[in-house]
Amino acid sequence: MKSIDEVQQEIIDEFSIFDDWMDKYALIIEQGNALPPLDEKYKTPENIIQGCQSRVWLQPDYRDGKLYFQAESDAVIVKGLLALVLRVFSGRTPDEILNADLRFMKEIGLTEHLSPTRANGLLAVIKQIRFYALAYKTKEEQQ
Repeated sequence: MKSIDEVQQEIIDEFSIFDDWMDKYALIIEQGNALPPLDEKYKTPENIIQGCQSRVWLQPDYRDGKLYFQAESDAVIVKGLLALVLRVFSGRTPDEILNADLRFMKEIGLTEHLSPTRANGLLAVIKQIRFYALAYKTKEEQQ
């Protein structure tokens, strides 16, 4: 499996092909359309990410020492952003998630091109992923 840095570099390379932000948005939407739909049973109030303008559900699963995430949003751009974040974080150990230096968003220009509310929502998702990683790491250490 590729490291978090390798996956981030892959994303950066994919986006570097495009100069125009409309093309980059199209790529983000394409990524979101490829995201498998979230099972209705996971669309619960507990799984909703607070701080997002659109509705976002994040479902963690922990098995064999790794966290796997499923997510969905009712907004197409947000769904694409979720797909990118899950590519980086899903299937990782809690330590990998907690120690990751997330740089792909800045390097592809997302931080400048997202509205403040979308940027805050994306950060809320990342914060929640790191929270789950910390919770599972703590749980593991207590066993």
